[in-house]
Parts: sequence; C-alpha cells; structure tokens
Amino acid sequence: MSATLAESAARLAGLAGALLGWRPDEFWRATPAELAVVLEALAGGGDTAGTPPDAQTITQLMEMFPDG
Repeated sequence: MSATLAESAARLAGLAGALLGWRPDEFWRATPAELAVVLEALAGGGDTAGTPPDAQTITQLMEMFPDG
C-alpha cells in the first residue's frame, strides 16, 4: 500500500525536524531540491562534498558578501 502525498510530506517534515532542526515553516518554505541537497550533504554524497572552494571562488564570495 503506497502512502499518500500528505503522509509522505508529514514523514519528511518530521525527519527534517529531527535531523536538521527545521521548524515546520522552514520545511514548507524549502523546495524539494533544497531538501535533497541538504540530506545528500548529510549523507556524505554529492560531487563537491568535502571539496574546499578555490582562492578565486573565495575572493568572489568576499566581494559579493562583504562583512563590513
């Protein structure tokens, strides 16, 4: 017997709360892709998991998001 969309969503919301500390509103605002990326990172997957950014990327980020 397959779960309904509502049952699956409720289960995922519970997991997001338990594993990620997300409150319900944070879960419902997240896209499925965002949830998948976070869960994949926790599982140690992904092409860039554990790869530090290079110097050029760090410089670009510092220019985009200056700390003052």
